[in-house]
Amino acid sequence: MNKAQFIAALAPHFNGSKKDAAHAVDVVFDTIVRNMSAGNDVMINDFGKFKKVDRKARMGRNPFTGETIKIKASKKARFLPAKALKEIIAGDRKLGPAPKPEVKAAPKPAAKKAAKKAPAKKKVAAKKKVAKKAPAKKKAPAKRKPAKKAAKKR
Repeated sequence: MNKAQFIAALAPHFNGSKKDAAHAVDVVFDTIVRNMSAGNDVMINDFGKFKKVDRKARMGRNPFTGETIKIKASKKARFLPAKALKEIIAGDRKLGPAPKPEVKAAPKPAAKKAAKKAPAKKKVAAKKKVAKKAPAKKKAPAKRKPAKKAAKKR
C-alpha cells in the first residue's frame, strides 16, 4: 500500500474528504519524524516503537574487490514491532473488526430570508432564418454489368 492508497482508505473516516485524510497522514508522519530526529522514541501501543539508533564505526569489505574498508559511524531509524502486532501477523491472534466511519447527519440548512430582487428582464428571442433546402437530385439508375455467359457444353 502506498501513501495515496493509504489516504484513500482513511478518507471514509473523514467524511469522504481525501484532503482532510491526507492532512492527517502528513501530520502523523511529520510528528514521528520530528520526534525521532530530536532523539525521542515514539511508542504506539499495540503497534510498535520508532526510535533513532546510533551505529558505531566498523570495518567492512568491498564485495567486488574484497578490499577491507572503514565504514563511518551513522544514525539510523529503527522500528520495533509490538508483541500484539507480531502475534496478529503470525496468525496467533485474531484481528478485531475494522473501525467503521462515523455517519454524521448533514446539518439542515437554516431558512434564508428571500431578498427582493428586481424582476428579470425578458430576453428578446432573435428570429432564426430557416435556410431552404435545394430539391434532392434524382440519381441515375446504376448500369448493370453484363452477366457472364455460361460456357457451352460440348
